[in-house]
Amino acid sequence: MHRTYIADIERGARNLTLKSIAALANAFQMTVGSLLSQPLMLVADKDHGKATEAILQTQEILLVEDNPADADLALRAFRRAKFTNTFRVLHRAEDALDYLLGIGRYQKQGPARPQLILLDIHLPTMSGVEFLRRLKADKRLRGIPVVMLTGSQDDQLIIECGRLGADNYIVKPLAPENFLRVTPKLNLRWTLTS
Repeated sequence: MHRTYIADIERGARNLTLKSIAALANAFQMTVGSLLSQPLMLVADKDHGKATEAILQTQEILLVEDNPADADLALRAFRRAKFTNTFRVLHRAEDALDYLLGIGRYQKQGPARPQLILLDIHLPTMSGVEFLRRLKADKRLRGIPVVMLTGSQDDQLIIECGRLGADNYIVKPLAPENFLRVTPKLNLRWTLTS
């Protein structure tokens, strides 16, 4: 399917036809049914300055939270907001680093690249601040956005997390409306159910 045709559809100059949907499915080497069940988004082609169609895959969010009640509250809040992103909850910073690097008990699955890490500042053994320091020092992991979760508004701790590379912070309990307010600059891909 030609890029200008897709650009015309995007700006409303052309209507999407069944034939063009079939051509798009063929280009992605998938059935029309599976194509229509996937959310789509237009992605800018940086090399040519044109828009191309891409299948938007829902990406995982890693929640590192030692308190099971807080983790459960966060997951319920996202379900109520109808987010379909998958969540992986880990209770220790050491386990989260192993998961991201694909080492230890995560060696068989290989390195992970969630689209976002929600990180509790106060974790046992290795604190959230130390985890953030190690994450941002590793060139393989430093590009993953991190939103710090804290039970207090300790300015010094929040400033330190910002200095280390945290993208933002949220005071607990985590609610979707607070989360959405602080993350517009993160360019995250959200998929909502109807």
